Amino acid sequence: MRIFKFFRSLQAKYLLIIIVAIFVMQISLIISALILTNADVGELERDYSGVEDKWHRDAGDIQDASRETVMAHFREWKQAYPDAGMFWVNDDGRLSAELDTAADLLAEWDAAYTAQFIKDRYNGNPFTVVAFLGQEENQGFIVLELPRAVMDNATSDRTWVYSVTFLVLILLFMIVSLIFFRQIRKRLLNLQKAMAVRDVDNLPVLIDVKKDDEIGQLETAFNNMVNELRESREREQEEEQLRRELVANLSHDLRTPLTKMRAQMDAITREGLSDEGGQAFERLEESIDHVDRLMENLMSYTLLTASKLKYQPEETDVIRHVRTSLASWYPLFEQENFEINVNLESFDNNDWLVDPLWMDRILDNLLQNIMRYAKEGRYVGVATETTHDYDAILITDHGPGMDNEGSEKGAGIGLSIVDMMVRQMGLDWDIDSDESGTAVRIKKQTID
Repeated sequence: MRIFKFFRSLQAKYLLIIIVAIFVMQISLIISALILTNADVGELERDYSGVEDKWHRDAGDIQDASRETVMAHFREWKQAYPDAGMFWVNDDGRLSAELDTAADLLAEWDAAYTAQFIKDRYNGNPFTVVAFLGQEENQGFIVLELPRAVMDNATSDRTWVYSVTFLVLILLFMIVSLIFFRQIRKRLLNLQKAMAVRDVDNLPVLIDVKKDDEIGQLETAFNNMVNELRESREREQEEEQLRRELVANLSHDLRTPLTKMRAQMDAITREGLSDEGGQAFERLEESIDHVDRLMENLMSYTLLTASKLKYQPEETDVIRHVRTSLASWYPLFEQENFEINVNLESFDNNDWLVDPLWMDRILDNLLQNIMRYAKEGRYVGVATETTHDYDAILITDHGPGMDNEGSEKGAGIGLSIVDMMVRQMGLDWDIDSDESGTAVRIKKQTID
């Protein structure tokens, strides 16, 4: 199984490309050599040693030397080497035949002249080869003169052919490699694009796996991850739905006993209470109101997270709206001896696109938190604030601050509701809190 996987892998495919390239290179060089060899006229050699050996073999094959036989031999070599010159000196030392010799030759050759001729031509130009005729070496000798430039050109021609063949093969290998890696890059880019695409649930889409190589395995792993994310999202949605239903049912079920308690409390007030009993009665009533507000906040939070709380934005004069909301809180703050400081100045544009009911809920939650958790400061301030970037409603208190361990807890769900409502209405907000008090800004951006 592992062997089959290896042969389907990209590594195996590229290794196959390298092996095929090496094999094709060797075959091509061999074919080039054969073509060059077959192109030689009369199957004669093109290098110095080959020419010399061939000249000696052909000279040894001539048994009955005559002018006609030697000239026929010269003309055969002349076809292969048009620039060559050849001559024959017989056993009597007489020049018996010549063909295109470069210099005037003596008609009579003695031993001294022959030796001097061979010495002068050794490693000289033209390239000279001297060979005896026949096997008995008693028929004289024949001489081949070939300009070295001819031989050098022949050698360079072969080198050029081999070089071009090699370069073509290297270029072909590079092209095949480029196509191979280009396909890999294309598949990786498609995978990258697929990772960036989202469906209606904001999850990545599945990829069509076409090959079982390394990238195909990566695509399969990506699809598995997407399926796991989808299953996790479905479980999360189911759990969220159960939680919302539980909260809604719990809020409804708790309101019934609270209503009964209020009815019983009305009956108690009609019976008459002592001073101590009256104080206990007021504390009990505050606790019931607090539980009722918590359930209301919990229900509102659940509806907000489910996007089921009705949102109806309209152009609203925010300064007038804040003044109206504050009017209902004045008696409560005065009853608790709060210092109330209101400084609401008009903005350049007082009209904010908000839901009036949501805006009331935001202000009620913030003022209710001051009443309950910052009571010891006995101060509430509501003002406007304008900067180059935003207009804001500023609500401040002199309580112990939200990070103070001695402060009462429980404001979290109310502030969560404020956060969701503010953001859904396209506004922004921030909180500055320390031991000297808390400042909350509800801001509308004035520049893009």
